[in-house]
Amino acid sequence: MKTKKKLVIFDLDGTLVNTIVDLANSGNYSLQKMGMPTHAVDRYYEFVGNGIEKLLERAMPIADRTPEKRELIKQIFVEHYSAHCVDYSSPYPHIHTLLKQLTTAGYKVAVASNKYQMGVELIIKKLLNDIPWSSVLGSRAGVNKKPDPQIVFDSMANAGISNLDDVLYIGDSDVDMQTAKAAAVDACGVTWGFCTREEIAVFNPKYLVNAPNEIGEIVL
Repeated sequence: MKTKKKLVIFDLDGTLVNTIVDLANSGNYSLQKMGMPTHAVDRYYEFVGNGIEKLLERAMPIADRTPEKRELIKQIFVEHYSAHCVDYSSPYPHIHTLLKQLTTAGYKVAVASNKYQMGVELIIKKLLNDIPWSSVLGSRAGVNKKPDPQIVFDSMANAGISNLDDVLYIGDSDVDMQTAKAAAVDACGVTWGFCTREEIAVFNPKYLVNAPNEIGEIVL
């Protein structure tokens, strides 16, 4: 099934780039610096999706989740992650080819992530800098995180798009599917990321794909 779109918005972590090991390494580094127990990498799949603050809160022992400790561990994390965000991270297979196909065909592409803005920019600069993004947006002061739809509307404004029907939002998580629904744009769930097919399917996205080339088949 093809769809006529002008702007394709992508989540970052778990959709464009597999970042889980670097997130876990920086999370565990931060926990260790705070004298807290660390976690296996696989546990971080349970922690991601709502931004760095929520990731760290979920990773911390409940008794340590004070405002002061949450702020301190966030500072430690951001400093470490900003220096090590692509030690082990890389785009998922065929993602770069898809992005090139879309932009060559005249579609606008954007990034919309709950990761802090500088972290998003660093990853895109280091791994996908040759793509002509219409915007690269992360978590910013004064803007609610996904599933609030504001990041979708900001992405549309930056691309000069006003019609919701012209937008396809692509992500790997429940948060992404809720974001698309809140923004009233078509959603495409991907199954190669941080959530299972079953976890995404319960939100009934218009499209559910197993490989990047299927996105190309939908859009192009």
